[in-house]
Amino acid sequence: MMLKDKVSELGAYDTLARISDIGYHAVEVSQIPMNEANVAEMARARTELGVDFGALSTSLDAGPEGSADALTSDFDKIVADAKTLGASNLRIGMLPLALLESLDQVLDFCRRSDEQALRLAEHGITLYYHNHHIEFMKFDGRSLLDIINETAPNMRLELDVHWVQRGGNDPVRTLRKYADRADLVHLKDYRIGALAPEAFKALAEGDRGTFMKAFSEVVQFAEVGEGTLDFKAIVDQSVANGVKYMFVEQDQLYGRDVLDALKISHDNLVDLGFADLF
Repeated sequence: MMLKDKVSELGAYDTLARISDIGYHAVEVSQIPMNEANVAEMARARTELGVDFGALSTSLDAGPEGSADALTSDFDKIVADAKTLGASNLRIGMLPLALLESLDQVLDFCRRSDEQALRLAEHGITLYYHNHHIEFMKFDGRSLLDIINETAPNMRLELDVHWVQRGGNDPVRTLRKYADRADLVHLKDYRIGALAPEAFKALAEGDRGTFMKAFSEVVQFAEVGEGTLDFKAIVDQSVANGVKYMFVEQDQLYGRDVLDALKISHDNLVDLGFADLF
């Protein structure tokens, strides 16, 4: 997802070569068009660079043009792409937001996703659900994440530690809670940014609305090790859980080049003692 602009600029193969040079040798594919040209370049990167495609992305139902291939409409293509890239993990990035309107709609999504998980298992592919903060909202006293976990027992979890924190939960405790179900993890830091001078200017001028908007948006995505999350404890717990992959991700870069951001995250993880995980 971070590299979609680089893929558009350089192509999939050259982009993967750049991140291989940094030290990353496994990737998750998200928001990259799975067209014939991109899949062919990814397959070449797998052969020539040794890139491991740890997970691909999907949705349950077809969305707007340009969105991920959907299990209910593109099942055979999804399986074929996974086989081409040697990928045995497939993840749903989020449920459609409109379904949050009612528990019945959420339960229907869970049951239908579970059916697709069983279909994929016949092809040696495991289906995962990736959380954001919204999965910690509650229906009848139960979190949405627990509902998904319980209602779709054949769909596993991909835990994103930034969104766990933003949802008001502790990443390490959450990893421990779902240790038997969450074997993909997103390593994404959580930073409290500084208020810009423009915000204080607005406050001084009596524009409290503009100031409060800036105040509410100080939570930022950060390079791993540049924010407030305890990544020594997070990675140690992930390793203890026996996770398959930990993917570095950063949703927004705030003007920094994506390759520079990825190198900072890589180097910080190495400094924490995790060089052997790359």
